[in-house]
Amino acid sequence: MTTLLLALAAGAVVGLVLGGLGGGGGILAVPALIYLLGLTPAAATTAGLLIVLATSISAIVAHTRARTIRWRTALAFAAAGLLPAALAGAAAARLPQTLLTAAFALVAALAAVRMLRGPRPVEPAGKSRAWRPAATGAGLGALTGLLGVGGGFLAVPALVGAVGLSMEAAVGTSLPVIAVNASASLATRGGGAAGLDWAVIAPFTAAAVLGAWDGKRLAARLSGAVLQRTFAVLLLAVAAVMAADAVL
Repeated sequence: MTTLLLALAAGAVVGLVLGGLGGGGGILAVPALIYLLGLTPAAATTAGLLIVLATSISAIVAHTRARTIRWRTALAFAAAGLLPAALAGAAAARLPQTLLTAAFALVAALAAVRMLRGPRPVEPAGKSRAWRPAATGAGLGALTGLLGVGGGFLAVPALVGAVGLSMEAAVGTSLPVIAVNASASLATRGGGAAGLDWAVIAPFTAAAVLGAWDGKRLAARLSGAVLQRTFAVLLLAVAAVMAADAVL
């Protein structure tokens, strides 16, 4: 019963973050699965991909109805990240657990610092370089495949700054990209999903999907800057714990 309650609570928090910020929930899912629910880093990253995929698909439905997904841009980003996601997914199962933990800690810390610094100004259309969307898409795919995170914290700023989308459109457009990358990575992880504890993963995923809807309502009531800073501080704490775990 305790494990079930922990899975539901952690999933709800991840969903709230996803719904409130349009990304970042996946980067909390993996540490929660490791430190609260006892999964190994390799199993947690695979489970994180499943959770990210389910929540992304759920959110795609809502954003399609709201017409906030720019499908041509999403397909271009997804195409750039497809191969890196598949290769990184295959490599993740062969890497040492401590290396995965350390890499995750580094990514979480960098994401937190970026959020605390705030968004970069959008470049004029004429100065946006053509290679940036492709490079960002490839990097996002590799990150998703290796660490089991959706990468919305990377995709959304890139879609705003490099492509010039509005924040709402960037959040919606990032979702198909994340879903494609997660699917590609899962496909190359072989039978990794077969050994997962579904008594933990199923309630965690269900709570995350439901929590994402409440997160949207929360975002409408609170300042986006306040939510982002709070999340960034939480991410720094997570990064510190995981870094210590990798070193000690």
